[in-house]
Amino acid sequence: MSVIIKDIQKTFNANSLQPLTVLQDINVSIAEGQFVSLLGPSGCGKSTLLSLIAGLSTPTKGDIFVANKKVVKAGPSKGVVFQQAALFPWLSVLDNVIFPLRKKHSKTEQIKLAEKYLQMVQLSKFKNHFPHELSGGMKQRVAIARVLAMDPQLLLMDEPFGALDEQTRNVLQSELEKIWLQTNKTVIFVTHSIREAVTLSDRILVMGARPGRIIADMTIDLERPRKHTQMAKYEDKIMHLLKGEIDQMMREELSDASSS
Repeated sequence: MSVIIKDIQKTFNANSLQPLTVLQDINVSIAEGQFVSLLGPSGCGKSTLLSLIAGLSTPTKGDIFVANKKVVKAGPSKGVVFQQAALFPWLSVLDNVIFPLRKKHSKTEQIKLAEKYLQMVQLSKFKNHFPHELSGGMKQRVAIARVLAMDPQLLLMDEPFGALDEQTRNVLQSELEKIWLQTNKTVIFVTHSIREAVTLSDRILVMGARPGRIIADMTIDLERPRKHTQMAKYEDKIMHLLKGEIDQMMREELSDASSS
């Protein structure tokens, strides 16, 4: 599923405060089947842009097209995985995955699909457990299985591994890469981690500090699975770009503080 982001601006108007522009002049085309990461400093609008693509909020200016159709609302063709798994605590793992399938499939088909994707994320043995019995990483696997079972053509992931320890994060990165290679879905992935972005992505959109904008569009031309020694040149280049943005942001904040 292709994505076209055209002249996007997002401004928030808070009561009695100056309007705050968090995204400005965003223009991007993403081909079907690509794995694209949005990477940038905190507050640059990565999650806001993902929300606009998902149809969970609307832009102040510009349009977004998914599969050549203008995005006006959320829908089943766009699956979203958040940083927190947001599972129903009173439902088993299996029933959490089944939950969004109830209106589209028979009971037999619901169970079949749920078990298929739980097997894909290696949680078949835990299908009858409840969320409180799972680790953080296992909960995220359930959330991913639930979204995949809905068979969205576009998978939007907002720092899904951000709250996890490094070891669990590395395992889930590998699992996600395998799933993406199996399903060939279009993935847009928000992260703060340069290494995570380079590990997973075909392409990285580096965003500058507020107002958020694309300062680099980088293709990662490496075979999978990737080796850290090969990734270093990309990581260094991105680090240099982001350091420049952060230094500029700090200079502006110091200037504003001294003039007030």
